[in-house]
Amino acid sequence: MGKIVPRTLPGFMELLPNEQIRFNYFLDKIKKSYESFGFLPLDTPTIEHAEVLLAKTGGETEKQVYEFTKGDSHLVLRYDLTVPLAKYVSLYKSNLSFPFKRYQIGKVFRGERAQKGRFREFYQCDIDIIGENTLDIFYDAEVLSAINSTFNNIGFTDFIIKINNRKILKGIFEFLNINEKSTEILRIIDKKDKIGQEKIVEELSSIGILDDNINKLIDFMSFSGSNDEKIDLLNKMNISNKMFEEGVHELEKVINYIRMSEVPEESFIIDQTIARGLDYYTGTVYETFLNQHKEIGSICSGGRYDDLAECYTDAKLPGVGISIGLTRLFSQVNKLSTFDNLRQTTVDVVVIPLVEAKKACLSLTTFLRKNGINTDIMPFDSKKLKNKFKYVSKTKVKLALIIGEEELKTNKYTIKNLETGEQQSLSSEELVRSIKNCS
Repeated sequence: MGKIVPRTLPGFMELLPNEQIRFNYFLDKIKKSYESFGFLPLDTPTIEHAEVLLAKTGGETEKQVYEFTKGDSHLVLRYDLTVPLAKYVSLYKSNLSFPFKRYQIGKVFRGERAQKGRFREFYQCDIDIIGENTLDIFYDAEVLSAINSTFNNIGFTDFIIKINNRKILKGIFEFLNINEKSTEILRIIDKKDKIGQEKIVEELSSIGILDDNINKLIDFMSFSGSNDEKIDLLNKMNISNKMFEEGVHELEKVINYIRMSEVPEESFIIDQTIARGLDYYTGTVYETFLNQHKEIGSICSGGRYDDLAECYTDAKLPGVGISIGLTRLFSQVNKLSTFDNLRQTTVDVVVIPLVEAKKACLSLTTFLRKNGINTDIMPFDSKKLKNKFKYVSKTKVKLALIIGEEELKTNKYTIKNLETGEQQSLSSEELVRSIKNCS
């Protein structure tokens, strides 16, 4: 019988250990940043009942959901972390304090066409704030402020968070009497940066939008300027529509709160074309881009969803949240020199025994571990010291601790820095201080 060829499904990421350590660095930074803003951890099931998870989906989203049956149960893999949150809050609302601030970091699944930068299994890193009956617009700014802080903590400094309010777009559609096609129009506008203006015009025309209205939409999409200038332009559009006016007012309030939170002006900008593809957003929406790597596309997005929990409860549970698509982001930035200085191993020091003194070597290894030092130990074998150093160097461990007959006699141990070639003879207590200073 022939051997089975080992292979990984397209759209699923697997990393080498040094890459996984770098990925975990991102995870840890994101988690600590979220917690610094008062978000609480949450973990929801990967598999849900189809009727529960698909309650608010439709169109392209539903087509990408992985579905299967087990006995009489119709089940799906979660495609995001927001809808499971709506279910969770509806189920446990009597046990929660509102506003409920939670973060969740976990894998989600979408049956997208496999291509570079697009994954079928990927990590999302979400923060959401859920209110009871109402949720102050301040929290729309709080979410953006948290993401700004998070990207700075990871090591990104040159990025832009684009912000809009979906009510502005829907208000224009009502004013132009094209509201019945708003969902289709929003999805077309959401693709603006990917397909360009000419294709936008073509797609709007294909769904029956008249040329005069297309021109008005294109004019609206095209105006530019600072945040204050864009607010001014929106107010001067003379669109007599309650939803439009509400959207502009909310957007202006969010911008003011963002400034009060001391987010740098260069880190966020109003983009009146941002719509978001998912169907449940009702107000503020966000998209985040790396300025030096715009080819990556949006790396973080989200928005306000006032009606998401209505499928599960009569209680009004408005929310706002944002999500970092970490797998996609990491796959694009993993090789950037920005992160070259990150550690590539979890090991602080490797013990290299040169004698058969197993008890002494293992005792020292245990001592170091108890003192908070990640310690590996090489086998008790007859390989040459040169070969052992070569192995340690390949694993990217910086320090090697050599234990030979002399070390056992004097209780002084030779520690070598494999990057500089420097070595010292130290007692066990001195070793702890030296290794910690070097880590």
